[in-house]
Amino acid sequence: MGEIDPAFIQSIEHRPKLTVTDPGEIPVIDLSALDSGAVDLLVADIGKACEEWGFFKVINHGVPLEVVRRIEAAMKEFFDQSIDEKRKVKRDEAKPMGYHDSEHTKNVRDWKEVLDIAVEDPLVISASPDPQDQELAKYYNQWPEYPPEFRKILKEYAGEIEKLAFKLLELISLSLGLAGDRLIEFFQGQTSFIRLNHYPPCPWPELALGVGRHKDAGALTVLFQDGVGGLEVKRKADGEWVGVKPIPNAYIINVGDIIQVWSNDKYESVEHRVVANSEKERFSIPFFLFPAHHVNVKPLEELTNEENPPKFKEYNWGKFMATRNRSDFKKQAVENIQIHHFRVSEQ
Repeated sequence: MGEIDPAFIQSIEHRPKLTVTDPGEIPVIDLSALDSGAVDLLVADIGKACEEWGFFKVINHGVPLEVVRRIEAAMKEFFDQSIDEKRKVKRDEAKPMGYHDSEHTKNVRDWKEVLDIAVEDPLVISASPDPQDQELAKYYNQWPEYPPEFRKILKEYAGEIEKLAFKLLELISLSLGLAGDRLIEFFQGQTSFIRLNHYPPCPWPELALGVGRHKDAGALTVLFQDGVGGLEVKRKADGEWVGVKPIPNAYIINVGDIIQVWSNDKYESVEHRVVANSEKERFSIPFFLFPAHHVNVKPLEELTNEENPPKFKEYNWGKFMATRNRSDFKKQAVENIQIHHFRVSEQ
């Protein structure tokens, strides 16, 4: 079996337990309530899930099963190719969309390979993290030649998942006491992307992680996962890592850092990770809902007042993203930028 590359080894305190804590299952939200008119109850349930867990599952979400099956099959066909074939669309700092097999989370390499595809092509973001630099960069998707229908299949899936994401954004907005369309303006010229994840079997599941502990930087993540499982969430109530059991055809939703800032800490972006599996490969497809590069993220005025002043300073999403992207390709000597760097210090 050989020895594990030290780049994959988690520090002792962050290594996974091989026995999973009883999940105390994250809430399951049935979106068919939208058709039955029980919207108020649905909004209340989503608000409760966001506040207590930062995660929930949705069923009866409207994404056609045949669309999901097509993207699943295309994803497997792509990742089953040789490494040389996959690296024909390899991403780098000049081309940040594409294939990557050496991603780091918290400066430890993840046991996975990914293919990233932007929803808007080209993707327009800040060219550099420098606040004085107004230059924008256009990045184009790198489409694999195989499978031949890949581009069509992914675009079909992206259209469906985008509809679901904006439906959820509207419900979360309502749960905060805002108008349903309050947050939509921030996504004109969105920087959202879809990631196809493949986690090969790992001979050292006690040492490595599929993805190390992290919070999602964007507004909302809409995740499809296969039946293998492996996602773990850090439960807010006690800080325990709990497994998220797959439900066939359900999506897993989590609040990202941007919603935490917009809500002024009412909803929290929660740490999560993916444990490795020694026997089975795993596939998942997260959709990361990101605003436009020019959006300045800060607590919403409607959700702050004298008794509840803003807890975060304003930051520009494009510059935040440009700073973040630097760590995708090399280890950093310091912690990557996080929203806590913008937290207002309490007097």
